[in-house]
Amino acid sequence: MIKVGIVGGTGYTGVELLRLLAMHPNVDLQVITSRSEAGGLVSDIYPSLRGHLDICFTEPDVDSLAQCDLVFFATPNGVAMKQVPELLSKGVKIIDLAADFRISDVKVWEKWYGLTHACPELLSEAVYGLPEINREKVKSCRLLANPGCYPTAVQLGFLPLLENNLVETNHLIADAKSGISGAGRQANVGTLFSETSGSFKAYAASGHRHLPEIKQGLNNMQSSPVGFTFVPHLLPMIRGIEATLYATLKADVSSDTTLEKIQEMYEARYKDEPFVDVMPLGSHPETRSVKGSNMCRIALHQQEDSDTIIILSVIDNLVKGAAGQAVHNMNLMFGLNETAGIEQIALMP
Repeated sequence: MIKVGIVGGTGYTGVELLRLLAMHPNVDLQVITSRSEAGGLVSDIYPSLRGHLDICFTEPDVDSLAQCDLVFFATPNGVAMKQVPELLSKGVKIIDLAADFRISDVKVWEKWYGLTHACPELLSEAVYGLPEINREKVKSCRLLANPGCYPTAVQLGFLPLLENNLVETNHLIADAKSGISGAGRQANVGTLFSETSGSFKAYAASGHRHLPEIKQGLNNMQSSPVGFTFVPHLLPMIRGIEATLYATLKADVSSDTTLEKIQEMYEARYKDEPFVDVMPLGSHPETRSVKGSNMCRIALHQQEDSDTIIILSVIDNLVKGAAGQAVHNMNLMFGLNETAGIEQIALMP
């Protein structure tokens, strides 16, 4: 059994981790920390866990966490980097679900997150945990940066096109929409029901924190720097991300590269990936089709007389976009069946 601790167990990502790990056949949950709820039963905050997780929240304590094989950080940005070095020195493996280790350039990270990084020397060691790209690196790492939710949906959507050098890289576009849980559990007027219900809006259109993370990932897929536009939107629903992506075929390939051939390329790229579903041509994947699951569903389109490929990508932002992907990475890091604990079928309706 893997002895697991979670730092920050009261947020939506934290409780999603608890839901998945409480039923994982190879996990022994030993420590769940929360400064605000220390001493209280986890199931008192989240009654859905009653009968599955009879453990109390505790104050964060390095000595207790050091008894674990693995510690998940489901904390706000800037928290993990202050504790990770000491835990690594004690032989504990780390999966950070925040952004502290996702961006390799410390100056870029500090610009977008407005903090001084506490351990920049670890950025080059941290493995970016998108299993579909970095599976082998994930298996051997001790410090893993779990990808963001938008970056997961966008990168998986573009990946086969960029790997095969089929599209112009100077003008990639991602028009993405997320449910309100992506904003976290803290009180915020902008995410109140009466503020969001029946409404739909873009936000951070001048630049979102996930922009440099996505650009870094896209740049790593091929040889030339990408030009990339990303605009997120807030939808009046709890869970889910839908990313509509646009890429222009290169002139020297557009005449003989049909959408059917590109479909075959996507199917071949993802045929052995347990959590990517390339749907039949003409499909329009819905966020409800992945709700509560670790699946990313992708569909391709091309309009008549157009050299633009349209990719539709949907995930559950709390599962494939956060906790489920973190468990997938844990399975790989410890040599387990990589689908263990995250094979749940999506909830319908």
